[in-house]
This record gives sequence, C-alpha cells and structure tokens, in this order.
Amino acid sequence: MVNGIQTGSLSTRLGIPMIYGIDAVHGHNNVYKATIFPHNVGLGVTRDPELLKRIGAATALEVRATGIPYAFAPCIAVCRDPRWGRCYESYSEDHRIVQLMTDIIPGLQGDLPTNSRKGVPFVSGKTKVAACAKHFVGDGGTVGGIDESNTVIDYDKLLKIHMPAYFDSIKKGVATVMVSYSSWNGKKMHANHDLVTGFLKNKLKFRGFVISDWQGIDRITNPPHMNYSYSVQAGILAGIDMIMVPENFGEFIDELKLQVKNNVVPMSRIDDAVRRILRVKFVMGLFENPIADLSLSDKLGSQEHRELAREAARKSLVLLKNGKHGSKPLLPLPKKTSKILVAGSHADNLGYQCGGWTIEWQGVQGNDLTAGTTILGAIKKTVDPTTQVVYMENPDANFVKTSKFSYAVVVVGEVPYAEMFGDSSNLTISEPGPTVISNVCGSIKCVVVVVSGRPVVIEPYLSQIDALVAAWLPGSEGGPGVADALFGDHGFTGKLARTWFKSVDQLPMNVGDSHYDPLFPFGFGLVTEPRKEN
Repeated sequence: MVNGIQTGSLSTRLGIPMIYGIDAVHGHNNVYKATIFPHNVGLGVTRDPELLKRIGAATALEVRATGIPYAFAPCIAVCRDPRWGRCYESYSEDHRIVQLMTDIIPGLQGDLPTNSRKGVPFVSGKTKVAACAKHFVGDGGTVGGIDESNTVIDYDKLLKIHMPAYFDSIKKGVATVMVSYSSWNGKKMHANHDLVTGFLKNKLKFRGFVISDWQGIDRITNPPHMNYSYSVQAGILAGIDMIMVPENFGEFIDELKLQVKNNVVPMSRIDDAVRRILRVKFVMGLFENPIADLSLSDKLGSQEHRELAREAARKSLVLLKNGKHGSKPLLPLPKKTSKILVAGSHADNLGYQCGGWTIEWQGVQGNDLTAGTTILGAIKKTVDPTTQVVYMENPDANFVKTSKFSYAVVVVGEVPYAEMFGDSSNLTISEPGPTVISNVCGSIKCVVVVVSGRPVVIEPYLSQIDALVAAWLPGSEGGPGVADALFGDHGFTGKLARTWFKSVDQLPMNVGDSHYDPLFPFGFGLVTEPRKEN
C-alpha cells in the first residue's frame, strides 16, 4: 500500500516523495504480529532511558519493515489527572521522568551527530524513522482530565510542567511536533500563534515541521468544521506546516489556495511550511530511498524484540503490597506446589493486556488479535510441570474455599479504551473484578495483578489482598514479564511514576501538592530479590 502511494507521488511533475506516518505508540501497534511494548505509563516506572532508546530502535525497525518512515511518537504529555483517557500515553505526572524518557527519540531516529545545530531535525538512515513529539502543549493538564479540553494554568507553570520535555526533544533532533487538540486558558492550541510560531519555532529554534492532529484544525471551532475557512486560516497562520486532513482534503486544498490568492495567508507562510517539510524529507533520505526495503521484513515481531518487550514489561511492574500486616511476604510464589488458581477477566486476554491503540484505535479483546502470551499462558509455562493450574474467570467463594488451592493469582483491571472514550470520573476496576477479588482473596492467599492504564480505586479491597502488583498495560509479552517477577526469576524493581490515590475525590493530586495524601505515594515500590534457586 505504502509503495503504491509512493509510486504515485514519484510519478508527479516534481517527483517529490510523500511521507507516510502511523501511530506506532507502543511498538508498531497497528500491525498483526508486531511486537507490542508496554504503554508509556508503565515505561515511566522504569526510569530507564537506555531501555527506552532500545525500544525506539526496535519500533523503528518494525515500522520500516512495513515501508513506513514516520511514527507519531513519542507522546510527551505530563498527565496531571488520571481521569484523562490518554493518561496511559504519558510517562509520568513528573516532567523530569518524561524528560528522561525522550531518549526514545534517538532510538527512533538515530543518535544526533556531535556537530548538529540545535533544533535541526535528524534521521540517520533507512532503519530509522522520523519521530513526532506530541501533543504541543499542555494536553495532560486539562481541567478534570477531560480529553481535548482546557488547560488552565499560568505561563510560568506551563513552561515548568508541560514544556520541559519539548526542550529535550528538540535538543535530540526530533523531526516533527504535533499540536494538541486542547486549549490553553481558552485558546485552542491549533490556533495559538504565540506558542506554535513565537515559542516553538522562534524561541526554541525548532527547524522540523509542525503537524496538526487528526482533523485538528476542524476542531478549532465548536462544533467542529462549523467555519472551515476560519479554521484553515487560524491553523496555518498559527504556524502549522502539515495538516492532517483524513477526508475532506479537496475542500482543504481549495480553501487554502483561495486564501493564498487573496493574501489572507501570505506566500511566506507557505514557503516556511514547504521548506520545513522538504528539510525533514531530505534529512530522512526519502529522496534517495523512497520505496520500502523488503529485507527488513523479518524484523517484524522478531524474537529479539519480544525479549526486549518482556524485559520492559518486567521492569515496569510495581509491587505495592507483599504480605498482610504481621505475616510473611507472599512473593515470590513457589513454582512447585499441588494446585493453584488463576482468576479474573484479564488473566487470559491479550487484548486487555495490550490496551488501546492496539490493532484498532480503541483496542480489542481476546487472544486472536495478534501474537503474544497472556499472563495465564506464561504462568502455565513457568510453574513446575507437576503443579496443577486451574483457571476460572469468575469463581464463587465456595468453589475457592473447598478446592484446596495453595494460592491464587487474580488478574483484573480496565478494559481497553483510547482518547475521550477513556475519560472516567470514577476510575473503578471493571466488573466482575471487585467480586473476583472478594471471592478469591477472602478465601485463600492471593496476589492481585492490576492491568490498567492508570491508578484505579483499590483501597476498599486492600485489606483482603495479600500481595498487589500494578502491571499497567504490559503489551504482547506482558505475560512472561509478569510471571518473571511473580515467581522470582527476576526481582521487582519498579517505582511509581504516578501517585496512587485513595479516592477520586482527591483528584487532581500530584506529588508536591498541599493536599497530598495518597494510598501509595509517587516513587513507592517494594523491591524483591530474585529467588536464589532460580
């Protein structure tokens, strides 16, 4: 498909190759059998920029394997309210962790040469892709965590909290920046000339191109597309160079040409946009190598990349509790025992464990969406062959009490979502998760693994639970990653990069706030050692 579109571009009068981009936000997540890495909410826990760089390099190879040279990643939002449906796309509530994680950019694009000028984009060759820092700026700070809404904050705090990762991204040669749907103090970012042109392009000396979000200029007005000529004018004059127009591209082209003809949009603005887009295409080597390199096809979902995703999933786990008060730690679990119970809706569901932005925009459920290993599948492979593993998604309490299980692993959490469909005012575990916790953990020793895109309400069940693990959205290799730590082949090392609240009534609540009273504070995480016999 990409080669076909590219061949068409090259056959035009000027023969300029087109640039095709894709939302490869946790691996090449739209493609069947690609490696699905943990979402950013988990990767922030690792505080490991070198790991992020390796993930970037692996993602670039898998994206290039399908002929695509441009990834709409990374998301460098600083999520300040977990009620936001995109919070799992954010590395942390703390900009310093988000800044560390921008090392995924040299992973995606290649290492910046030492003599590079600040702000000039860089992509090192045909095994790398152009990256995209997004969403500029303040997308993670909207009131109430409402997607695409209004970030109410003064200029100093905007620069202190939401801008620093852009400084780092530009220093690392990021090729493109995507503008946010959201507003800052009532002004739509897609129409914000002061920040897009005045700050990003002029003050920060960014020399790559600025791209709109999907139908981003349409949403300058409410309802969207209400006054399209105004939207085109406002977006282009704000400084957006490339407009993502998924459907009405003829209307957009006609409108922009008319505005240039009538001097509403000056030709100098068009020249600036064209110069920036061509600069990125030249830097990428798109003119020399416009067609897909078929020799990279074996990189898609390679074993090496799956091992990296397993490592990332393992390092992103946070052990929040290990043993009831006054009792011994439950983890690591013994591999050899008579019989164990695995329960919960998320134990054997690859789609749930990968989350949104996987195969489809909103994610999918079940185990036939792509290749990977569920938590149940990994447990079965990890325990001793003589250990009987019984799986029941929603067992009743009597069954649990009378079946003589040595212990239970309960895996519950959120169902997949993306963008505004994930906005939540209650942040509860999906049913029947709370019932499963009560039925199982009220009867036998249990470890609860929470698969979610953010902290969720857990305090009401905490006293029943022996051990509690936050697994976030661990991806296609999340099963082996979780099993590695549960059974002691590796220790738990992760520390919360987000505050875990007691009640949603406390939100927004971030580390350093005067009303800070969390269930588990930012930076918390119990550490275990690998089991020696392993």
